[in-house]
Amino acid sequence: MLLRLDKRDIRPLHEQVASAIRRAIAEGECGPGDRLPSARDLSQVLDVNVNTVLRGLRSLRDDGLLEFRRGRGVTVAEDAGQRSDLLQRVHALVADAARLGYSRNELIEMIREIP
Repeated sequence: MLLRLDKRDIRPLHEQVASAIRRAIAEGECGPGDRLPSARDLSQVLDVNVNTVLRGLRSLRDDGLLEFRRGRGVTVAEDAGQRSDLLQRVHALVADAARLGYSRNELIEMIREIP
């Protein structure tokens, strides 16, 4: 898995780490069930603190893209590809709503009203 961070990117490093891994999953560099390198190895390759990598990995776990298993390390979730696509569309929808002046709660309410 070839990961790189853009030093000119203004986003927090943990978000960049998560995006790089998300992109690797989306592009098929790693697929469902594949084991990721250790956080320590990733931190060395990306030249960032291991805690930054762990924060990015936890974010992806919370999004359902990664699974943390004792003794097996971090693996790509079985439905990661489909979930990644959907999650990107959800993030875009939230950003569009914010740009139009709607809060997340208002957006959620709009979704609830859909039959």
